[in-house]
Amino acid sequence: MSTDTDIRTPAPPPPEAPREPGRRRSATRLGDRVFAGLSKGSGITLLVIMGAIAAFLAYRAALALSKNEGNFLTTFEWNANAQPPVFGIAVLAFGTVVSSVIAMVIAVPIAVGIALFITHYAPRRLAAPLAYVIDLLAAVPSIVYGLWGALFLVPHLVGPYEWLDDLLGWTVVFSYDGGAPRSLMTAGILLAIMILPIITNVSREVFRQSPQTHQEAALALGATRWEVIRTTVLPFGRSGVISASMLGLGRALGETMAVATVLSPSAILSAKVLEPGGGTFAQNIASAFKEAGEFGRDALIASGLVLFVITLLVNGAARLIIARRKEYSGANA
Repeated sequence: MSTDTDIRTPAPPPPEAPREPGRRRSATRLGDRVFAGLSKGSGITLLVIMGAIAAFLAYRAALALSKNEGNFLTTFEWNANAQPPVFGIAVLAFGTVVSSVIAMVIAVPIAVGIALFITHYAPRRLAAPLAYVIDLLAAVPSIVYGLWGALFLVPHLVGPYEWLDDLLGWTVVFSYDGGAPRSLMTAGILLAIMILPIITNVSREVFRQSPQTHQEAALALGATRWEVIRTTVLPFGRSGVISASMLGLGRALGETMAVATVLSPSAILSAKVLEPGGGTFAQNIASAFKEAGEFGRDALIASGLVLFVITLLVNGAARLIIARRKEYSGANA
């Protein structure tokens, strides 16, 4: 008995619609070229603006330094309106660095702790409102912080300063003789409160991006929650925390009105951070600009040039630190 096998050939596919690869490729390439041009133009424009600012500051600073009778780097006095003018940045540089360091020492550990609490410890009902409050603190104007510092913070620091004097007064640095605590320590505390939201917000977002697979693997091996944070979250977010700290430091270095309201400036360079005295670049520019003549403004611009250079050096150092910490840059959440 024979069977007939019906062999059917598949039907040919329907003809495809004609494509226009030329138009699509040209449109895509045109969009890429436009985007690349805009990006390059934005970068060049930013460099040109920075260069113009640096050239302006350098030119006006040269006019002032050519007539200065004192050493610009070592003179304590700032009297640009005198005849002959005598001014220097020794006290201003010391006050700017000390107040910023105090602010960073206080703010960075607290900010990192808050960010870890929000991302890994706090329940969702508490984490969301807390993050919202910190976002609001970042939007508070500087003058509001300054008024709060002058009216509330300064009067309430007498007791803590007396306690520090009893405990660490032998170090001279924390000795306190009484009086209004309008000192570099007060300015540093206020700056720490101001930069705390910035560092917290950036650190929080970085910790949220830590690889979930790494955390689950650590938990599967029997690690505690703190061990998970120490071995996976903190190493991954190290570069982000450094970047957040540099953002906060940039604001601390250039803060003006808040520092001017809580600091009693003087031309005395003292190691006692609890005593009134000292000054910062930004505070000096704000307080002396109104009474300064044309030459006095050039002198203030010269001090602004120094602050500009310090800021560039700080950002450059931060970039070098981050470039060396790329071992977790390719991790995926």
